[in-house]
Amino acid sequence: MRRMGCDYRCLLIPAALAFFYIQMRLFVTQSEYEDRLAASIESENHCTSQSRLLIDQISIQQGTIVSLQEQNKRQSEECRHLKALLEDLERKGLKKLVDKVPVAAVVIMACNRADYLERTIESVLKYQSSVASKYPLFVSQDGTDPNVRSKAMSYDQLMYIQHLDSEPVHTERPGELIAYYKIASNDYLWHYKWAMDQLFYKHNFSRVIILEDDMEIAPDFFDYFEAAAALLDKDKSIMAVSSWNDNGQKQFVHDPYELYRSDFFPGLGWMLTKSIWDELSPKWPKAYPFSIVYIVLKSGFYSGSSFGQFFQQYLQPIKLNDVKVDWKSRDLSYLMKDKYTKHFADIVRKAKPIQGTDAVLKASNIEGDVRIQYKDQPDFERIARQLGIFQEWKDGIPRTSFKGVVVFRYQTTRRVFLVGPDSLRQLGIKDARNI
Repeated sequence: MRRMGCDYRCLLIPAALAFFYIQMRLFVTQSEYEDRLAASIESENHCTSQSRLLIDQISIQQGTIVSLQEQNKRQSEECRHLKALLEDLERKGLKKLVDKVPVAAVVIMACNRADYLERTIESVLKYQSSVASKYPLFVSQDGTDPNVRSKAMSYDQLMYIQHLDSEPVHTERPGELIAYYKIASNDYLWHYKWAMDQLFYKHNFSRVIILEDDMEIAPDFFDYFEAAAALLDKDKSIMAVSSWNDNGQKQFVHDPYELYRSDFFPGLGWMLTKSIWDELSPKWPKAYPFSIVYIVLKSGFYSGSSFGQFFQQYLQPIKLNDVKVDWKSRDLSYLMKDKYTKHFADIVRKAKPIQGTDAVLKASNIEGDVRIQYKDQPDFERIARQLGIFQEWKDGIPRTSFKGVVVFRYQTTRRVFLVGPDSLRQLGIKDARNI
């Protein structure tokens, strides 16, 4: 029995050793497996991270490719338009026209109204054809409307330029009229600035006349601007010459020879010089009000960007001058800065002062010129509303005003002067107590 017990013990010892060995091998194997599993997970995570990074890089590259494709498409389009423009200019002999030293380039600003543009072009060509060498005609299109481009390109008498990008106009202050504001829109593309830069710097014109695509011109339009060009050259205080009068409705105009200076920039049918544009271009659109000369009316709307009641009240009744004035024979020296204030003051001084809430009624019953003083902007707007003229102010001054004075004809040859609270002092008129 003792021997059998010893045999069993001898067998248990190797079995225990074998068991411990197996357990140790299992433990080592499990540890190796866990290490390999952890390494695999880490490797998988790294691969996932690298895949995501690669996907991001591919997305960026795809975006870059799309951007480059769009840029290439845009540049190809620009090249195509420039090639067409070059062929058009060569065909129409622009160099020959420029060699004749024109008075001014005339540019019609267009966008997407082909029918309006056609009417404006026909109006301009009616009087421009005989003086084409003095006034090379351009159409500048903002945008890519095919009908406008086709219409402009159909005329051999003009040159077509195109501003390819277009953004909506945003006024800086609520209530501003887009039809007038758009000439100096704070939009980053600035069609007007682009067009003037093209004509002044690329084509090297000394003067440019800017027209809207919904305007017609008077018979003496070009004679007027030729005479006005001499004023611009002599008097550096005149920043622009305009053929537009905001108060040019038929009931407020009478004398086709009448010219005034104004501190307000009307922004339609105007001419400026390259030297003035050199000053304005870097500051555009913050570069006005201007000191300008304007006239009764050498250009006028046949339609407008401002529809409804505003158009019917202010733009539709505009009287386009139908008298062909010989401006070359007229002495315009009274419009020079050193003479005009005295000239204008003499006219205002002779007008009969009237006052009271019924001043407008009194003005209707007086034969000669009258002057009515307003105290401030609300008072001016009240009087203007009664008379029917423009009520709007900009940058602290009313439309068409000079030294705060707004002048217009009222029903007959009678002139009405709306005089600001400080206007008489600025004009050097001493009899302010008579108002």
